[in-house]
Amino acid sequence: MRLPDLEGWATFATVVDHGSFSAAAIAIGVSKATVSKTVARLEASLGQSLFHRTSRRLTLTEAGKPLAERARRMLAEAVAAEEAAHDAAAAPAGRVRLAAPMTFGVSNVAPLIAEFLGLHPGIEIELALSDARVDIVAEGFDIALRIADLPDSSLRARRLCAIASHIVAAPAYLARHGTPHHPGELGEHRLLGYTNVTGPWRFRGPGGAEVVVRAEGPLAANSGDALMPALLAGLGIARLPDFILGDALASGQVIEILPDWRPAPVGLHLLTPPSPLRPARVEALIAFLSERLRD
Repeated sequence: MRLPDLEGWATFATVVDHGSFSAAAIAIGVSKATVSKTVARLEASLGQSLFHRTSRRLTLTEAGKPLAERARRMLAEAVAAEEAAHDAAAAPAGRVRLAAPMTFGVSNVAPLIAEFLGLHPGIEIELALSDARVDIVAEGFDIALRIADLPDSSLRARRLCAIASHIVAAPAYLARHGTPHHPGELGEHRLLGYTNVTGPWRFRGPGGAEVVVRAEGPLAANSGDALMPALLAGLGIARLPDFILGDALASGQVIEILPDWRPAPVGLHLLTPPSPLRPARVEALIAFLSERLRD
């Protein structure tokens, strides 16, 4: 049986992640010539080129593009296997890349990261905050926190808790347009939509009655914070969670409406790449976040 060129695959993945042979050589701790020869050996065994090489640019070939993700998985699983084989008493160390929604990340995740780093001084965290839906595999994240209804995918997902939302409007909007008393009346109003939570607004009310409303109005955004100025200006009705509404609800800048009709909660999920093998540092952060955020 001919064994695969695991060194070649790992080197190929490192070049892809670092964008050049020189940067990969520095990351691995070998010469640029060694990296080049290792990749050339892999290409020869495959019978096809993995990179387009010019004096200024290095890009994946069409053959290399689908193989890059497989190479990343091979390298990640090899790293995880080695770390798992280390002495169990050794403290986990290294970098973990974590993606989280912007506002929730600032208000809820960042304080936890500070606590976690205090408990694990050998671990480094790269926290990327964005309300855009990141591709955690293609972008190389170890963990992503996502507040959404998840479609089926190959990712490993763990639901941590439900995120409750409120239906709110500014007093000025209600003074001009009236206060709806049933979700069915929302179709006559201007609704501000949060596009990261897809689909219509769903309500459950007295006696278990359910109502579905299509959200249409003057503004839709993939950031709840971006809806706040329009909401406070009295331009529409929004469905937003506590961590975005903040003091606006407590101070009366916005008023909760339809108190007898609760919007369906959206889940907070922790996502990881498909492989069940993970480095100890990633497992440590997963366990910590799962415990702290599940309530």
